[in-house]
Amino acid sequence: MKKFFVSGGAGVIGLELVPILLKQGHQVIVGDLKNRPLSFPKEVIYIQGDLNDLNKHDLENFAPEIFIHLAATFERSTESYEFWKENFKHNVLLSHHLMSLMKEQKTLERVVFASSYLIYDPNLYQFNEPSINATYLNEDCQVQPRNLTGMAKFSHEMELNFLEKFKSNQFSSVCVRIFRGYGLNSRCVISRWVRSLLNEEEIQIFRPEGLFDYIFARDTAEGLVKIAFCDSLSGIVNLGTGRPRKVKDVIDILRLYFPNMKYKEVESDILYEASAADMTKLKEHINWSPVLDLENTIPEIIEHEKISISSTSNSKLNMKLNILISSASKKISLVNAMKKAANKCNISAKIIAGDSSSDALSFYIADDFWQMPYTNDNNLQEIITECIKREIDIILPTRDGELIFWASNADKFRENNIFVIISPLESINNCLDKKAFSDFGFTNNLPFIPSAFDINEINSTLFVVKERFGAGSKSIGIGLDKSNALIHASNLENPIFQPLIDGTEISVDAWLDKNFKVKGIILRKRVKVVDGESLITTTFSNIKLEKEIVEILEKLKLLGPIVLQAIIDANEGIHIIECNTRFGGASTTGIAAGVDSFFWSILEAKNIEVEKYPFIRSSKEIRQIRLTSDYLSYDTNF
Repeated sequence: MKKFFVSGGAGVIGLELVPILLKQGHQVIVGDLKNRPLSFPKEVIYIQGDLNDLNKHDLENFAPEIFIHLAATFERSTESYEFWKENFKHNVLLSHHLMSLMKEQKTLERVVFASSYLIYDPNLYQFNEPSINATYLNEDCQVQPRNLTGMAKFSHEMELNFLEKFKSNQFSSVCVRIFRGYGLNSRCVISRWVRSLLNEEEIQIFRPEGLFDYIFARDTAEGLVKIAFCDSLSGIVNLGTGRPRKVKDVIDILRLYFPNMKYKEVESDILYEASAADMTKLKEHINWSPVLDLENTIPEIIEHEKISISSTSNSKLNMKLNILISSASKKISLVNAMKKAANKCNISAKIIAGDSSSDALSFYIADDFWQMPYTNDNNLQEIITECIKREIDIILPTRDGELIFWASNADKFRENNIFVIISPLESINNCLDKKAFSDFGFTNNLPFIPSAFDINEINSTLFVVKERFGAGSKSIGIGLDKSNALIHASNLENPIFQPLIDGTEISVDAWLDKNFKVKGIILRKRVKVVDGESLITTTFSNIKLEKEIVEILEKLKLLGPIVLQAIIDANEGIHIIECNTRFGGASTTGIAAGVDSFFWSILEAKNIEVEKYPFIRSSKEIRQIRLTSDYLSYDTNF
């Protein structure tokens, strides 16, 4: 059994490769921009999003031994001007970034890179006139990448060759130059033609005399797995069928299934191709050849496309995704964290910062800004109407003072297909009212710090005095004797008294699903606190405390992201201070450590099975230092 990391594993080849690995008993982690395929069982660990954002700690948790790098982007025969940027980010930069991470993984043994025959000099296999025979390309043939995709593949081949000089004692690598790939769920020309024919559309054919080495994705996947376990194979190796076929052959097969097909041969200035893979090297090492051909795979593609057309199970995350962050103010790290989570689901997602002030700094960071009316019932219909106008799908409240408004009206927003990330009203009231919160703890036999209106009801020599409602961090009095506590209380609107508990103050970042079950939890020490906010915070693990806190949170019946504050005494006893039923100021630490609050919330809002995206805690502890930084904007319309 091996541990595989497969980049781009939700693509055409990956959908064939992952089941092969699972059937052989291997563990698999997949990373991809796409939504998690419905066919992947829960055993597959899935990282959704731009893998350029991946860090080495994300991989250390899994400790991969074999890396199969499939992730790539490409266009059709002619690359567009816009592909310049896309190719660099998702081919050149991504390959370099992933290998920068992988080469530092001490468990890594083998790298298999899905390269391309586009690296070979096109003068070897492209001609002005049709060719009767294909040119068989071997690994020693001259190279001259024919487009940006080929250039990116060749660049990464050179990078892997470079690493061989320094890391050969740790891992080996092989670059697999794959020939003309096609398969299920593909953008290949065969699949595009099938879709058009099923819709009774005319298809266009270029250069029907062209010869290509068509290899089905299932054969490609089988070959990659065999190559991964062939230690004697390194460097460059071809992967094709070695059986060139004309474009006309594809048309003739399609005609068998679409006898009334309409097609048009289109004049083109592209050259005639006549290429095939010389498979000698591969056969010498693994004694295997692809077995599938056009005759038995095109019918499978047709049946698959028929099902896809009639299927209603397409992921809802492919639809638009507009998220409103209410009371966004200057919560820049929160806005950026939501952007990152939303882009995992839909790269076209829009994050709208909402605030009653036109001067909110989030204006400059979000994709759009809305100067909102105050969140009260008088403005409810205006807010709903504007949300509908802006096509908002999801709302994230971020300020204690607005939580009751959103919780009270969550059903009204839901009636308009708008999901509010909010806990039930009763649970929020229990948490906002510090006296009610401590009473809830007493009633349920939970280790909550007691509160009282009368200082004489508190058995302590030193006291904490705070406002009953609101954050109140600036007005709190800590460690006061009785007389000074009473003086401090006289300056508060609704004072409550609590005993002073000696110990270490901690915060807990957690996320709870729609069934009030904790999915992920991270403990962190509040190392440096200013005005109630952790400027320096460090994560830590304690199984006993985590179990106890999970039980507490689930009794509170909370939903979505929350922050719990507590004190841990010298005997590791826990004393709960309060609970904020929203995302905290330093809760991006929790996200970095594995509590993917915003991503999970989006999944639940879209009725996607959250349990298929497991909580994976960071294998290393994290320290967050919250610093201010400058943001420069270059604009002529200030």
